[in-house]
Amino acid sequence: MKVGVFDSGIGGLSVAKAIKKALPELEISFKNDPDHVPYGSRQPDAIFRFIEPIFQSFIDEGCQVIVVACNTVTTTLISRLRERFEVPLVAVEPMVKPAAKLTKTGVIAVCATPTTLASARYAELKRDYAADVTVIEPDCSDWTRMIEAGEVDQAHIAERINSALEQNADVIVLGCTHYHWIEAEIKTLAGNRATVMQPESALIRQLQRVLAPLS
Repeated sequence: MKVGVFDSGIGGLSVAKAIKKALPELEISFKNDPDHVPYGSRQPDAIFRFIEPIFQSFIDEGCQVIVVACNTVTTTLISRLRERFEVPLVAVEPMVKPAAKLTKTGVIAVCATPTTLASARYAELKRDYAADVTVIEPDCSDWTRMIEAGEVDQAHIAERINSALEQNADVIVLGCTHYHWIEAEIKTLAGNRATVMQPESALIRQLQRVLAPLS
C-alpha cells in the first residue's frame, strides 16, 4: 500500500522516516514544497494554491492515504482539503490536549509557526482543552527557516526554551514538524524540568486505524 507524506519542507522527513520504521510494509512517497517554504507566515489561500497540485500528484501516483505532516496546513486548511480530495487525510496538529492533561504546574509552552498560532483550529484547541492552563507561545517564527538552511543557532533556541522554563512550563509542545530536527537539543535544555512532546507516535497510531479497513 502506498502512502503520501507532505510537509512544506524537510520537517516532514522525520515523520516519513518514523512511519517507515513503524510500518515497513508501506511504500512511502514524500513530497514537500521547496519553492515556497516556510509556510509559517503565509496566508492560507496562498498555501492552498501551492499544495493542491501536490496533493493531486499523490492521488495520481496511487497513494491511498495522505499524511499531512505540517501543523500550519492542518490548522488552517484541513477541512478544505478534505472537501477537495476523497482519499483519507491523516494530519498532525499541536498536542494541546495531551499537554494540558500532563502538566503539573498548569503551564505549557507551544512552539509553533505564526500562522498556526493565529489559526481558528489552534484557538479551538486551547479553548476546548486548555481553558484552565496557561499557554506560553515562544517566538519561534524564524526556526523553520533556520532549520531548512541547516544553520541551527543553539543560543537562540536556548533563549526561547529557557524563557518558557523560567515561566514554569513543565510541558513543551513541538507544534511544527521542522522542530523535530532540534528535538534532542530542546530535550537537553529541558532536562528534568519539562517533558517535550511531538506527535509522531500518535500520528502513526491514527494512520494504522485509517489503513486497517483499506487493507
